[in-house]
Amino acid sequence: MTEEAEVGGDLSPTSGSEQQAPHFLQDVIFHGKFKLLKALTPEENSLCQHGLYFQDGQRRVDYVLTYPVKKPSAGRSSRQSTHLLTENAVARSLRRNQHLRHHPAQKARDSSSLLSSPAADVELGCPGETFGGQEDHKAFRREEFEGKLRDMGLELEKDEDTKVTGVGFVKIHAPWNVLCREAELMKLKMPTKKMYEVKQSSGVVEKISSLVSKVLEPLRPHVEEHHTKNIKHLSHTFSREKQHLFDLSDKDYFFDSKTRSSIVFEILKRTKCKAKYSMGITSLLGSGVYTAAYPLHDGDINEESAEPNDRKLLYEEWANYSVFYKYQPIGLVRKYFGEKIGLYFAWLGLYTQMLIPASLVGVIVFLYGCATVDDNIPSMEICHPKNNITMCPLCDRVCSYWKLSTACGTARASHLFDNPATVFFSIFMALWAAMFMEHWKRRQMRLNYEWDLTGFEDEEDHPRAEYEFRVMQKSLSKDQKSKMEKLTCRDRLPAYMTNIVMMLLMIGVTFAIVFGVILYRISTKAALHMSSNPITRNHVQLTVKTTAAIINLVVILILDEVYGAVARWLTVLEVPKTDKSFEERLIFKTFILKFVNAFSPIIYIAFFRGRLVGRPGSYLYVFESYRMEECAHGGCLMELCIQLSITMLGKQLIQNNLFEIGIPKLKKLIRYIRSKQGAFQEEERQKKLQRYETDHFLEPFAGLTPEYMEMIIQFGFVTLFVASFPLAPLFALLNNIIEIRLDAKKFVTELRRPVAARAKDIGIWYNLLRGVAKVAVIINAFVISFTSDFIPRMVYQYMYSPDGSMHGFVNHTLSYFNVSHFQDGKEPMDPLHLGYHVEICRYKDYREPPWSSTPYEISKEFWAVLAVRLAFVIVFQNVVMLMSDIVDWLIPDIPKDISLQIHKEKILLVDLFMKEEQGKIHILESSYRLSTGCKENCSRSDNNNSTAAHPRSGLHTNSTKSL
Repeated sequence: MTEEAEVGGDLSPTSGSEQQAPHFLQDVIFHGKFKLLKALTPEENSLCQHGLYFQDGQRRVDYVLTYPVKKPSAGRSSRQSTHLLTENAVARSLRRNQHLRHHPAQKARDSSSLLSSPAADVELGCPGETFGGQEDHKAFRREEFEGKLRDMGLELEKDEDTKVTGVGFVKIHAPWNVLCREAELMKLKMPTKKMYEVKQSSGVVEKISSLVSKVLEPLRPHVEEHHTKNIKHLSHTFSREKQHLFDLSDKDYFFDSKTRSSIVFEILKRTKCKAKYSMGITSLLGSGVYTAAYPLHDGDINEESAEPNDRKLLYEEWANYSVFYKYQPIGLVRKYFGEKIGLYFAWLGLYTQMLIPASLVGVIVFLYGCATVDDNIPSMEICHPKNNITMCPLCDRVCSYWKLSTACGTARASHLFDNPATVFFSIFMALWAAMFMEHWKRRQMRLNYEWDLTGFEDEEDHPRAEYEFRVMQKSLSKDQKSKMEKLTCRDRLPAYMTNIVMMLLMIGVTFAIVFGVILYRISTKAALHMSSNPITRNHVQLTVKTTAAIINLVVILILDEVYGAVARWLTVLEVPKTDKSFEERLIFKTFILKFVNAFSPIIYIAFFRGRLVGRPGSYLYVFESYRMEECAHGGCLMELCIQLSITMLGKQLIQNNLFEIGIPKLKKLIRYIRSKQGAFQEEERQKKLQRYETDHFLEPFAGLTPEYMEMIIQFGFVTLFVASFPLAPLFALLNNIIEIRLDAKKFVTELRRPVAARAKDIGIWYNLLRGVAKVAVIINAFVISFTSDFIPRMVYQYMYSPDGSMHGFVNHTLSYFNVSHFQDGKEPMDPLHLGYHVEICRYKDYREPPWSSTPYEISKEFWAVLAVRLAFVIVFQNVVMLMSDIVDWLIPDIPKDISLQIHKEKILLVDLFMKEEQGKIHILESSYRLSTGCKENCSRSDNNNSTAAHPRSGLHTNSTKSL
């Protein structure tokens, strides 16, 4: 198959008839003229072969559209028949227009009958009588859309003779005049000729910053942005009338590739066809007219050239595990991918940096627990060999009496995470979260200044194709004459009700699964206690805890994928008007479902397990057969720590890392197999494919929502239950060091280049972060009060201890039970398991003994502890939130040097425009004097000529003037 080129520019002289012909007729005329173009030089041919330029080697490919094509034999005949049909339709249209010029009376009749004629289907893009099949209809819509693009000034070139079977490519180039027009419409800020020096701090501060900069120099990436940081171009909104203000010495690089592709994408979004329900490139992609739309990467990461491209530089200095210790080249990331992706990686980098002090403090707290475990009096009392306290059975029938000393290991391990230092660490992490928020706001303002986004306001997005399609459907179903401008709340009411019901149902599914895991714990514990193997019976608690945590992890991973699909389906049902509204609603739903999914098992262990148990002789049962599980004597904090560590590490290792590496590679392999390119070797195929063909096999960019979501859930693990797991920041830090390079490599090598999107903040994610940080204060207060033994220890030491120490604390927390009060059929099957007959056993609770006047009733100690717990929650919450607000108030959102530089830029802009106005006035005055002088000279010369030719009339004129 020969290559078919369709170019929308003035490449060669054409006759007047050809210039007046429609675009799709010009394609047929131009098809045989492409070979008449000038020959390419070897350098131009080399650039062209990489697929980054048109066939002329001059015009850069700014965007690529792909569409399905038939097999070579059938494709040629189909395309030829399509061109013939189009040419005949154009000829008929031209003849009809000529006929109407000579017969105006028939024009009205033809225009009215045109609406009901079959030919109208062709004009509207419907598959009427002209095209018999769906593929012909799609081909017509492509022709129409591409004609509209040429009308907008874009230049197109088609390539169907590719090495990708069944795929045709439309290469798009935006010429200079289109770029200028769209940059003015989009209000893009571009650098002017005016440059100024960024003022640095003076005195001691400057010396300290200079010293720190020298120390940190090995950690900085080798890119140009760090060497020209003190010089900045004054930026201003681009205007075609003020082009002289901008440095246009090299027009080819004034608009970089990121800006050019975003301009073309803006044109593609708002270009509409005559076809029904065709609202730009989005609807055409959804209906299968085009299969993909993407900008090109800047060359290959492995090519050897004198001037390395930005993609190769990013791969070497950013998307590489060997540079994990270096800072990110955020400026280069923004230059290549746009502000929105640049802000994500800037936020992720700052979050990772802030995890360093949190990890250090967490490790110190953990080491403090390790150092003081031998001095902990409660665990020493439990582990004492002379301790002969007999405990009541942990389950009915199959469980027997047991010695408290057997819980020695659990008690010692619990102290590692349940010690006074964890209270300090909870307060520290709450203040750390507030510091992180404030630091990010300052960092964000600095990036807004450096990236010229200080005056940027979010523009109103174009309505989504699905929204306009729904509006059209509604208007057509009601009345052809009345057009609806928007969807009302009544139209969306069924979708809203479906959203509420499905969200509640999904949350109910999560709770049901948690309840199922509870039943698994209870039944497995009873089954293991019946085992004849003594080793199995001795490790029942550890086995049940670990396997239950792994089951929870597997369920969380599966439901995460399910909930992501459900959230998208529910958002599509709502039919949001704009892409921004769609994204925010999708994020909110996904966050709610995934948050509940990830933290429901943890919340159950922290706040509910062991509190709905009852007492010996009056236990609480589920389905009248399963007795609710209790916490071990060391408390539920140890099990909470196990659940947190397994869930957090499992999600990070399996979901965040293995899935991110494996799934894109698997999808890429599937696309290779589907394209029937598997017969070639990888290296040979990569050598033969052009840039736009190579990028076609990359994974499409699906947005930043998955990246942000996994980090927000991780932020929840780091802050929400940090009182029970002080090593969480360390695990998050280690994961994020890998995550940054993994995401970077994915963006540079595995994904198609995203369309650059402008943004001045991270949007709804900041509000979610603030919400999680606020909730973390409350949850940590409840964890310290109700899950750990911190409050009972303090109450005993200061209210009940005879000597003010912790001696006797274990005995104080245990109540008595007379074994003769067991219900029938609930007593142990082996009452002589310990070798002697048991009359009184102990259990952990604050209740009256059996010999009191009110046996087994809640004691006054319980109410005292409960009152202190509630008081601690209130005091802790208010004190920590007050301290967070103080931190928020003390740290300004805008750094002082940035506010000064912004003010300086405003002054420089005013001076620049004042000089421009003065220059204009001077030019106008000069031109006025020049024109006035010319007029006077011309009038004098006319007078002299008239006087010389007619002396009497000249005399008469002079005498008349004197009179």
